[in-house]
Amino acid sequence: MPKRARSPSHGPLALSKRLKASKSPEPILVATASQAPGSPQKAKKLKLLETYALTSPFPSYPHPTPVECTAVHDLLASHHNAYPSYSAQNGQGGGKNSAETCGATPDVLDSLVGTILSQNTSNANSSRAKHSLDTAFGLNPSPSAAGGEEELESARERGWAALANAPRADVVEAIKHGGLANKKAKVIQDALASVHAKHGVYSLQHLARPSSPEAEPLTDAQIMAELTSYSGVGPKTASCVLLFCLGRDSFAVDTHVFRLTKMLGWVPPKADRVTAQAHMEVTVPRELKYALHVLFIMHGRACGGCKSNGKGKEACVLRSYMRERGLKTEEDVDEDEMKEMKLKEEVDEDNVKEEAEC
Repeated sequence: MPKRARSPSHGPLALSKRLKASKSPEPILVATASQAPGSPQKAKKLKLLETYALTSPFPSYPHPTPVECTAVHDLLASHHNAYPSYSAQNGQGGGKNSAETCGATPDVLDSLVGTILSQNTSNANSSRAKHSLDTAFGLNPSPSAAGGEEELESARERGWAALANAPRADVVEAIKHGGLANKKAKVIQDALASVHAKHGVYSLQHLARPSSPEAEPLTDAQIMAELTSYSGVGPKTASCVLLFCLGRDSFAVDTHVFRLTKMLGWVPPKADRVTAQAHMEVTVPRELKYALHVLFIMHGRACGGCKSNGKGKEACVLRSYMRERGLKTEEDVDEDEMKEMKLKEEVDEDNVKEEAEC
């Protein structure tokens, strides 16, 4: 069956024209759930982050040590011939695709939106979705095109206002290439509404620089607390903004990082991604957080030997590293040991539930 021709009333350019035609000088904010009193889920999330801001959820767990972190860093850097180091995002310029750069852009709000779009999809898909969103709503204008700094700020504000107040269907249409479009559209619009309700502008630049010369810069914990206070923004997304946009030493745990650090035994078997990130935020040396995060993702994407619980046909340098040190990988653990580990995890979970009930 031949494909139906796309209607001229759809697509990012047509969507942009519709928005310009309907844009009012003073956009009215749509009330959202994120502006209501905090939900139990949000309260639980913030409480967890507050509890483990300075201590690990697994304080007696002995890994990873600084020596182990350095050894794995050197191994992966040598294997992939990559030595990542952070390059600060100077100035307030625009024009970058924040989904393509993992949030590495000077505009903090743009970094947050780009990181949200990068969740649970490929880099190519998230970049395409962000480009479409920018085109549709006039986001992230180039400094040379906008003119002076005041004109650039005004253009940004108009773009964010248009996105915040657009019909949800228009936002979904713009980001549909990135997957989970309905969910991400809601998270983005809720976050924009909350930012404007809290600060009176569509901006999070106060997280990047003090509000006055006399003011102290915000701490990592304060920035994390504000970012995760927005509905749908979890520790991993907030950590990426801290790491790639703000240049802070944070250890974001995505799917690749979680899988590989769990394989290495850096977190207990019972750890989930949130508690794993809280644990390694404390245990991984600050100077290695950026490089290890990048190297784990690079290795996780490229190595077929450490996927599918070690059943891949390729060799894996991390598995060789573990065997050389007498550490067991998944395929080395026999069935009885797996049952014993699972039983222990269930007992630990029951103990945690009993403590919570008490």
